[in-house]
Amino acid sequence: MSRKRPEELRSHRWFGVDDLRAFGHRSRMLQAGFAEADFRGKPVIGIINTWSELSPCHFHFRTRAEEVKRGVWQAGGFPVELPAHPVTEQYQKPTSMLYRNLLAMETEELARSHPCDGLVLLGGCDKTPPGLMMGAISSGLPSIFVPAGPMLRGNWRGKTLGSGSDVWKYHAELRAGNITPAQWKDMEGGIARSFGTCMTAGTAATMMLAVEALGFTLPGASSIPAADSAHPRMATDAGRRIVEMVWEDLTPQALITEGSVDNAVTAAMAFGGSTNAIPHLIAMARRAGVMLDLERFDALSQRVPLVANLRPNAGENLMEDFFYAGGTRAFLNRIRDFLDLSARTVTGHTMGENIEGAEVFDDTVILPLDRPLQSEGGLAVLKGSLAPQGAVIKTSAAEPRLLQHTGPAIVFEDYADLKKRLDDPDLPVTPDSVLVLKQAGPQGGPGMPEWGMLPLPKKMLQQGVRDMVRLSDARMSGTSYGTCVLHVAPESHVGGPLAFVRDGDLIRLDVAGRRLDLLVDDAEMERRRAAWTPPPRRYARGWTSLYLDNVTQADEGCDLRFLEGTLPTPEPDIY
Repeated sequence: MSRKRPEELRSHRWFGVDDLRAFGHRSRMLQAGFAEADFRGKPVIGIINTWSELSPCHFHFRTRAEEVKRGVWQAGGFPVELPAHPVTEQYQKPTSMLYRNLLAMETEELARSHPCDGLVLLGGCDKTPPGLMMGAISSGLPSIFVPAGPMLRGNWRGKTLGSGSDVWKYHAELRAGNITPAQWKDMEGGIARSFGTCMTAGTAATMMLAVEALGFTLPGASSIPAADSAHPRMATDAGRRIVEMVWEDLTPQALITEGSVDNAVTAAMAFGGSTNAIPHLIAMARRAGVMLDLERFDALSQRVPLVANLRPNAGENLMEDFFYAGGTRAFLNRIRDFLDLSARTVTGHTMGENIEGAEVFDDTVILPLDRPLQSEGGLAVLKGSLAPQGAVIKTSAAEPRLLQHTGPAIVFEDYADLKKRLDDPDLPVTPDSVLVLKQAGPQGGPGMPEWGMLPLPKKMLQQGVRDMVRLSDARMSGTSYGTCVLHVAPESHVGGPLAFVRDGDLIRLDVAGRRLDLLVDDAEMERRRAAWTPPPRRYARGWTSLYLDNVTQADEGCDLRFLEGTLPTPEPDIY
């Protein structure tokens, strides 16, 4: 493999030439206390750090960035830390998904406008892996991802708790009157016991795994718990490796192919991962020119068995157990027959070489292929009169009896309407009803919030009901469970069929047939469509206004139209 010469580095244009501007660049580095020998003629590595005091998933990144720097220095590079939007799942409202594309744009522009030769991407919480990856792919610079890793397992009164999943579970029991407010309050201190991401098989775990399967982490990196001593060692190894990647010119374009994208999708399906992976992976793939669509997701999901026995899909196991069972390398080796083993990775080796010989140490956590949790992957794609462009459901987290169901709609026009009426004793709801939420899509939310795991009406909970068919153009947390049909496209806000659903309309869900239909005749639908008025625009300025003008629908990845694709952006002029 040919290697770059120092004068071929991007950073050479800033530091290596003899003109007025380079004089200023070098002098400012000297001002910062660095010697010219520290940076001139060496790969400049931008460490894109999403650390924030309002991002508990990333609390340790202040330290991890220093550990990455150690590896960069050891390998003869020059590390520079660049803070980026943390896209905080816990605190950012109305939803962190509104800001994923802002992080993608920021990452791309940070890389392009500064003297970076390569990137180390520090992320893990739900929207940071896709946001960082989208920006890095579009920047075209050699990039390696350092996943935040899952937090330690939760504990409360001798019970193992899983973040997110047990929140929804026990909140339902609180509303049903089966646990006390004091017990609910006591649980707060036990459900999140360290820095790191959710330790269930939620969106964070799914996306870190998918990024590894795509080829952008060191082998096994995505499953290391955040508090484990292997985690800082991995960060330092990544710092060393990115320097070599720059000399080798190992760019995202050299790694992302249809085969590597299929690997990421297949891994997410066999993991029983979050439905959020679908728009994220579509957006990431399309940044590299790979036209991933819903049909490809469904085809790969039907091909691979679900072999990760983790909450919220089943049982008591969490990501810590997954790591001890062999972690991501063992999991990928178990499903190797479904992967493109020739796909290249950041190591310089193929996927097959990276996972060769990895052993599963606990067959109850990473299941054998002949004893899977279910014979297909965890997600299914639906189409029909209610979702012409598609909808998704996490079959592995649903009650099997509801996967084929017809019932009357109980319609909530938006989330405020749901909060107001859900627990009304006069709500005409039965266990057969289909709960429908509108105005929760990419534009309607805005940002497609995680509202899709609609809480069940209190009177249903008190009757012992714990699952019903729920349907919306929203997303749901990957830690959630239940028969929730999500991402209905086109969304209600733009006049998709969901906008015209009324109380009492029959809705038919047929997961085996991959169908979602509104049983209303065409003539009546035309009358409703003609009478429909688009909702008024609520945002006239700022990022949200730009987002609303350009965001695509869920089946297209929810990217901004002017950021999609592979059209080149010229290198910045330096005058």
